[in-house]
Amino acid sequence: MAKIQGVYKIIANQKLSSKFFKLSIEAKSFRGKIQPGQFVHVKINDRLDPFFRRPFCIHRVKRNLEILYEVVGRGTEELSQKKKSEHLNILGPLGNGFTLPSRNIQQVVMIAGGIGVAPFLALTDILRKRKIRLVLLYGGRTKEYVFNMKAFKDNGCQIFISTDDGSYGVKGRVSGLFKKIRLDKSTYFYACGPKPMIKTVQEFSKENNIEGQASLEEIMACGVGTCLGCSIKTRQGYKTVCHDGPVFDLKDIVFEK
Repeated sequence: MAKIQGVYKIIANQKLSSKFFKLSIEAKSFRGKIQPGQFVHVKINDRLDPFFRRPFCIHRVKRNLEILYEVVGRGTEELSQKKKSEHLNILGPLGNGFTLPSRNIQQVVMIAGGIGVAPFLALTDILRKRKIRLVLLYGGRTKEYVFNMKAFKDNGCQIFISTDDGSYGVKGRVSGLFKKIRLDKSTYFYACGPKPMIKTVQEFSKENNIEGQASLEEIMACGVGTCLGCSIKTRQGYKTVCHDGPVFDLKDIVFEK
């Protein structure tokens, strides 16, 4: 798929919670060219500091390109200060996104940790048309990581939430929500979040003979597979998250001990 690079106008930069922002960008050229699970590389400003672009999962593409992001460092802090009508240099779509489940799948369970929820809205925009059961298990550290998920509900998702400290939803890790799932052979998993969470999902899927995919979070520099800085170990050897991923088959990911 051809990559697009251009300068696009910011439509809105909305604060959803104390941790999360949603950036909406006028980007007509991206419509119809995005696969859920892909990402874009954003140049934060026109200066050399910060030098590297920042990767962001594509949250949704309808009228505008939407990015859900967490303020975690200098780059995202500066991004959170951007105003309507300012412009950003964007490269994308990058990477390989989610493969849609086969037609015999009747239930899709999405498991997200923190900002790992970002790519799933675009996925549900497509899966809602199949009239299958959509379940989202979401885990955050505290209630500050929980935001209004109306768009997921509008797409027919049944949502279960946990927080590490119990300040919202069920107390504990998102794995504590696995018991909410009615498992059968027509179930399929999608996961995105920290590696320990992905490893737990991988183990759970193996125990229950459920297929699935995972979108991995990794620090990236080039975003196109050249620098090899985001390489991970898989059953087929080392692969880059930015170019070969960020989506991989759950069972193919090898976690170092």
